[in-house]
Amino acid sequence: MDDLIKVLETPKNPNIPQIRSGDTVTVFVRIKEGDNERIQQFKGIIIRTHGSGNSESFTVRRIASNSIGVERTFLTRSPIVEKVTVQSSGFTRRARLYFLRDRSGKKAKLRQKFTS
Repeated sequence: MDDLIKVLETPKNPNIPQIRSGDTVTVFVRIKEGDNERIQQFKGIIIRTHGSGNSESFTVRRIASNSIGVERTFLTRSPIVEKVTVQSSGFTRRARLYFLRDRSGKKAKLRQKFTS
């Protein structure tokens, strides 16, 4: 049975680094419009990582115009995700950062984690 599960599992995307909640990332996503295909950037803070294996995913939140919050969930093993780059890591004491939904402006920022 374990062999069958391993056969059905999709390979990991090598362009996605180790990510955690609180990281500020840029996700490059393939968008198909008719016959054309282009790459679109989605910059924001990871508020949640979820699952393992084929169903592993992460949710990125950004503030759009007029201070409207936009969240988007990406599958880690999806071929639609071109690559993910980590800009900075935020200091967090919890795994799910849903409290950022209620905050706006400077209060919605996280302290930066300093690595030495």
